[in-house]
Amino acid sequence: MKFKNIPTWGICVVAAIIASSVFTGCKTDSGKPDSNFNGVQIGAITYSWRSMPSTPQDIINYCVQTGISSIELMGDVAEEYAGAPAMPPWPRRGREMSAEQRDSVRQVFEEAMNKRKEWRLSGNTAEKYRELKKMFDDAGVSIHIVKFSPSRWSDEEIDYAFESAKILGAGGVTDEIGHESCERLGPFAEKHGMYAIFHNHGQPGDSAFNFEEFLAYSPSNMLNLDVGHYFGATGKNPSELIEKLHDRIYSIHLKDKTAKDADPADTNTPWGEGDTPLEDILKLIRDNKWDIYCDIELEYEIPEGSDAVLETAKCVEYCRNILL
Repeated sequence: MKFKNIPTWGICVVAAIIASSVFTGCKTDSGKPDSNFNGVQIGAITYSWRSMPSTPQDIINYCVQTGISSIELMGDVAEEYAGAPAMPPWPRRGREMSAEQRDSVRQVFEEAMNKRKEWRLSGNTAEKYRELKKMFDDAGVSIHIVKFSPSRWSDEEIDYAFESAKILGAGGVTDEIGHESCERLGPFAEKHGMYAIFHNHGQPGDSAFNFEEFLAYSPSNMLNLDVGHYFGATGKNPSELIEKLHDRIYSIHLKDKTAKDADPADTNTPWGEGDTPLEDILKLIRDNKWDIYCDIELEYEIPEGSDAVLETAKCVEYCRNILL
């Protein structure tokens, strides 16, 4: 059983996007956001708003503006709010560095990670996470997953990740799929009565890849199935996989992509312009009443004159039109 409260569908007021760049999305009678459409919880991973300021209050504002009532929260947002020591900026991509410079950068990052580890294990974070949860609760937004990606952390830090996610109201912690991470995090999820939830990119395009191998490490291992990456890499309709593994899928990342054999192939597009069978997927989950979160992951190029909030609002409306 998943740790989710499905909100009662209230009145959905769909308004035009106005000059102030605020979208009046779907809301309950109390004015709080409600993106549960016919039993399917539409949400977003907060990575979708990476191009914009992303403090917790910013994210709450974006959820209210788009009518989103449930999120997968990026771990850095939570940790920064709770007072984590700052990490140094990554070197610019493509920058050429000498061996001495690479060693220096590595040392700086190791020192920063050690400071963050000390902070995580200080025992001083729980109150800030309770405060953070209250902020989201008061706005009518639930946190169903936290993406801490802790599989390479120490055992003590992994405990911290699950404990913190539980305080925030999440049912589990996400990381990237792989044998090492799935084998390591599953037992921690069992210990904490939660889920270890794993996200795919294009790995299913390898004919030897099998999701069930990763799930077999623990009954608490679940999938965060990225249907866009899956479709773009395999050319297969994800519906067949969802039917087979629906009881091991905690959440889905929704995006539209061109097909594997298209030109250009496996490319993010605005929703409705690609080939990903989003309608099939959403109706399948709705009609079977499966308890699977469906999260928007905004990855296509934002058109000139728009922003990530406006584009996310379009994605919410796209899902609403399919599900209602």
